[in-house]
Amino acid sequence: MPKKKPLVVVTRRLPEVIETRMCELFDTRLNESDKPLSQDELVAAVRVADVLVPTITDHIDSHLIAQAGEQMKLIANFGNGVDNIDVSSALDRSITVTNTPGVLTEDTADMTMALILSVARRLVEGASAIPDGSWSGWSPTWMLGHRITGKRLGIVGMGRIGQALARRAKAFGLSIHYHNRRRLGAEIEEQLEATYWESLDQMLARVDIVSIHCPHTPATYHLLSARRLSHLRSHAILVNTARGEIVDENALVRMLEADEMAGAGLDVFEHEPAVSPKLLKLAKAGKVTLLPHMGSATIEGRIDMGEKVIINIKTFMDGHRPPDRVLPSML
Repeated sequence: MPKKKPLVVVTRRLPEVIETRMCELFDTRLNESDKPLSQDELVAAVRVADVLVPTITDHIDSHLIAQAGEQMKLIANFGNGVDNIDVSSALDRSITVTNTPGVLTEDTADMTMALILSVARRLVEGASAIPDGSWSGWSPTWMLGHRITGKRLGIVGMGRIGQALARRAKAFGLSIHYHNRRRLGAEIEEQLEATYWESLDQMLARVDIVSIHCPHTPATYHLLSARRLSHLRSHAILVNTARGEIVDENALVRMLEADEMAGAGLDVFEHEPAVSPKLLKLAKAGKVTLLPHMGSATIEGRIDMGEKVIINIKTFMDGHRPPDRVLPSML
């Protein structure tokens, strides 16, 4: 008698090739509308699913996990960050949590470099000048930005994405500085020509561009607080393609409004998907570049994520340890 396929509930639309493969391998329930599931719908899902495949738009907290059926043994997150999941509560219920690390490294680093260039060279303002009719021809003093070659880049979080950004930034002639929980090995530092700062405060006071690449955890909430942001020099710019909660957004807005820093490029927001009206106003004034959380949005990246989810589910259901298991001690 053939083995019963596990019931896999997917909370959002995934690339068609991934959905098709999931339907071949598992008893899969898809979200055809692509609207985030309501809390009641999530409760209904965890009560019947063997495997839940959520995304960052789903809040899998202790209250939801407590209502999961005894049969649910795996949360296979479609995403690298697991700040949307109470991993400790899942472990207490003997529910394994997996993620999709590594596959979005190059895509996110590309977008981060694009944001750095966009803010420094005022690309969004320039791109809108022709369509809105404000451009009347070349001028030696119009739409002046700043050269990035020779500037100091401070990377907060030197994991896969931070290192990928460092490689790109080095090619653009930027001097690489970084702060991380653990110092990199001497060989990697030498390859990247990177300077380590044990003190984040000291690094922030000395760099021209700050880029955030650490995960959002309780320890990194408002890591860039009002006090830390105040260390930035008035010509500095900040780029965030990690998580909005890492930056005190209100403090950032106040500094931008007061011209206490030169600009910012944000792909993530503290209360996402809501965006502060003050940030929108600053964007219209050309002081900040805003993107709709698209740093990892490539077809190739999303398919790679889906393939990792499938491998994690298949490995777990075959009775083996999934390759991308997440434990509370890792966060």
